[in-house]
Amino acid sequence: MKSLFESTSEPLFLDLPDAKIIYYPQFFDKEQADIIFSALLKDIPWQHDEIRVYGKIHPQPRLTALFGNEGKPYTYSNITMQPHPWNLLLQKLKTEIERVSDTIFTTVLLNQYRDGKDSNGWHADNEKELGINPVIASLSFGSERTFQLKHNLDKDQKKSIVLEHGSLLLMKGTTQHFWKHQIPKTAKPIGPRINATFRVIK
Repeated sequence: MKSLFESTSEPLFLDLPDAKIIYYPQFFDKEQADIIFSALLKDIPWQHDEIRVYGKIHPQPRLTALFGNEGKPYTYSNITMQPHPWNLLLQKLKTEIERVSDTIFTTVLLNQYRDGKDSNGWHADNEKELGINPVIASLSFGSERTFQLKHNLDKDQKKSIVLEHGSLLLMKGTTQHFWKHQIPKTAKPIGPRINATFRVIK
């Protein structure tokens, strides 16, 4: 078996206006991805926050956790998360994606989608603490889910990608300013998925 943190796949560049999106279908092969997924599922201190939507409080439709550099909280949807210190696994994942993204990340937000009922609605990763043209690197493990994109101004510009087990999606340039993305619910009977979205908090 090769080293656990030796990525393998060639990148695919998505041809979308006002965006720079690169997809690595098998950034980690199945054997590596299985090991990472099991460790994240077991060792991450998952939390279940409440969010306010149109003035009403709802349980967030997924579990989350934040890891990162000390003193770098992250706020979204009126939730402010304080980071746990980096653990060894997340540090190794961070090092591997920094190699291909040419970016030094400060923080990772993890999401656990427990089944097809868990989701993440339309949004952009454009919070002020991420700065201009943020680089977002998203690793996916577990059940495949559809990742949908839509342009803010051109309604004809849409894209759907199936995020595979062990894949990496890299969003750079003006992507967050011109595009929104979501993970919709699905009625399919599927198991859990974990994604780790690395970012830089200014």
